[in-house]
Amino acid sequence: MELDLSPRLPKKVYGGDGGSYFAWCPEELPMLRDGNIGAAKLALEKYGLALPRYSDSSKVAYVLQGSGTAGIVLPEKEEKVIEIKKGDSIALPFGVVTWWFNNADTELVILFLGETHKGHKAGQFTDFYLTGSNGIFTGFSTEFVGRAWDLDETTVKKLVGSQTGNGIVKVDASLKMPSPRKGDREGFVLNCLEAPLDVDIKDGGRVVVLNTKNLPLVGEVGFGADLVRIDGHSMCSPGFSCDSALQVTYIVGGSGRVQVVGADGKRVLETHVKAGALFIVPRFFVVSKIADSDGLSWFSIVTTPDPIFTHLAGKTSVWKALSPEVLQAAFKVAPEVEKTFRSKRTSDAIFFPPPN
Repeated sequence: MELDLSPRLPKKVYGGDGGSYFAWCPEELPMLRDGNIGAAKLALEKYGLALPRYSDSSKVAYVLQGSGTAGIVLPEKEEKVIEIKKGDSIALPFGVVTWWFNNADTELVILFLGETHKGHKAGQFTDFYLTGSNGIFTGFSTEFVGRAWDLDETTVKKLVGSQTGNGIVKVDASLKMPSPRKGDREGFVLNCLEAPLDVDIKDGGRVVVLNTKNLPLVGEVGFGADLVRIDGHSMCSPGFSCDSALQVTYIVGGSGRVQVVGADGKRVLETHVKAGALFIVPRFFVVSKIADSDGLSWFSIVTTPDPIFTHLAGKTSVWKALSPEVLQAAFKVAPEVEKTFRSKRTSDAIFFPPPN
């Protein structure tokens, strides 16, 4: 069976006046199931509220657009009420309860990427809602709810039956939602558009890596992430994850070309990508990208908390480390050809500006 790595767009799962929830389907993107990866997107309109829930998977959330408020409750901890904005990355370990609210005119859009190896369905997140028409209250009998929370039957029926929304609702503008609290962002959020750059190459590109050093909760999530932005017509060096990790890539903005090479030197993907598409690079496969004139940016998770990459071009290339005689014999070329090959890309790192 031929490996299909083609980028895909998500499909709407549910929604209403308050917004919509989208997910990538393992049936259309088999690498999700094969790699135990989940991917979804939440889009909230003004006054849209994503009801409190927890998931069967650890995730990283990335705010693609807009601003709003997030409520986060770690097991046996107090609620953190956090202001979120475009570029924010949030680590969400197992057992965390979250809610999301948009009080702005601009649509709030949040990407979720994570592992599903402990989930109910490989390649797909399963959320458990605390309230709503499919919330846990609706599954228990009136007696059980009343006994558990020490409530009379009338109150129980109001709690169970009043909220008819499913997953996402639109709240009344007059309802005052919790305000973000100063200091609650610390340790929970890293803004990838404002954080110190891990790589910054003039006219080439920039990288911010999300790892255990700048966001310790990443260690509990179990995988790292990064935001990469390359300038118009620049190239990202061919490279691979050398610690057997999968690369799950969502195109945040711009457009460009992607090539992926797998075992036996076979090109397994050659495609043009643009904002909104998601694709997965298998373990040890080599990937490279070239941006169109408008540049190219992507947000990725790598299925290890502190990923290590090997690049095949640039000053950090593995070729530079190999002996000249080995390269000459391996390529079966004359010494002057090997010398020319080695002499190139001596100052560029992992991004290459467009040729003059």
